Amino acid sequence: MSVENHAIGETLARAAGPAVGQFRLDLESGVWWWSAETYRMHGFEPGEVVPTSSLVLAHKHPEDRERVRRLLEDAQVTGDPFSSMHRIMDARGKDRTLVVVGQGRRDQATGDVVELMGYFVDITAPVSGRAQELARRDIAAAAQHRGPIEQAKGILIAVLGIDADEAFARLRQTSNNHNVPLRQLARLVVDEAERNAGDCADGIGVLLR
Repeated sequence: MSVENHAIGETLARAAGPAVGQFRLDLESGVWWWSAETYRMHGFEPGEVVPTSSLVLAHKHPEDRERVRRLLEDAQVTGDPFSSMHRIMDARGKDRTLVVVGQGRRDQATGDVVELMGYFVDITAPVSGRAQELARRDIAAAAQHRGPIEQAKGILIAVLGIDADEAFARLRQTSNNHNVPLRQLARLVVDEAERNAGDCADGIGVLLR
């Protein structure tokens, strides 16, 4: 795992403690690797099952499943950074809400995307106002190494409680309405979050009018 990805993992761990899990998907074999935390988020003990793409998608909420499937398929082709908030039902029947952030890894010789890797963050448990503030700030920090648009999407997901598709749609609509380049608007959202990490919802709301 790269230094960049290790740094992102450390940031997420500070935000959410044990409710952060890692994953990797080998695209040639289709084999997933889950950390112990990821197994437990899905209601299993480590090693209890062999994680597969079918198993991963089967646990997604029916209303979110197709969106997550498309997200993973696109990432396997492009290798681009991705993020999503979606619901799952774990193996014990408990509903959970997860944020996933990840990216592809390319083979240095061929340039082909050979692996997806990233983190699941369980944001199900109710948290105090202070914890919410830290979660919003650190999820934004986890996107520091992403492109501005992807980073802005992650911030909107965390702050506004919307999914990735709606986050991008809001950015694009505001960009069109005000004739502001999408990347410039994304940078404004990121700057607002950095200036007001604890209470940026109002400022972001003004930017997206």
